[in-house]
Amino acid sequence: MPIIQAVNISKIFNLGQHNQVRALKNVNLSIESGQCVLLSGPSGSGKSTLLSILACLSKPTEGAYFCMGEQVSRWSEKFLTQFRRQHIGIIFQHFHLISGLTARANVAIPLVPRNFSHYALKQAIEVAADAAGIIHKIDEPVEKLSGGEQQRVAIARALVSNPELLFADEPTAHLDSHTALNILNTLQKLKNQGKTIVITSHDPLVQQHPMIDRHLRLQDGTLTDSL
Repeated sequence: MPIIQAVNISKIFNLGQHNQVRALKNVNLSIESGQCVLLSGPSGSGKSTLLSILACLSKPTEGAYFCMGEQVSRWSEKFLTQFRRQHIGIIFQHFHLISGLTARANVAIPLVPRNFSHYALKQAIEVAADAAGIIHKIDEPVEKLSGGEQQRVAIARALVSNPELLFADEPTAHLDSHTALNILNTLQKLKNQGKTIVITSHDPLVQQHPMIDRHLRLQDGTLTDSL
């Protein structure tokens, strides 16, 4: 069974109102465990909307979404949040780090509701930071870090719960090409460890990277082809 399966999913914003928008239209998609899949398309094509549904941040208006064999699109927000905390890591385009806190404190945030012991929390943070290549800056305030270092903190935060699934929204958007390639190579290592990764990007560096198994394109809310 695929680890991700979307069946005829559509997403409609402002349903029933004069400004109703159908952002996704009958999308069918399946992703196998351990794959790295790239979603591309022009601005407004529905990439981020689809990623949000696949990452269990939102639910489709129509259709069914199965994640790890569970039809999560039927679940309440409470159960969806619990599932996301346990199984999903998300790397946001704008990092969403908290200024004034250290890298360590930012990485720890997903574990706060789970009542880890001090030792278990320290171990989880340092394992994630090491995997993301930021262990050497773990006690630095995040505002003192470079853009690439902040991205690595964001990756470590996504990894700290040891999720099976990673979702990355435009992970190289704010980085120079050298730093972007380093970040992609970090994601490659995570794929080699068995993580399933879904990336949205229009960056040629991402599209040409050898870790990409499948390249899917969205156009006007429709999954139009596989490149």
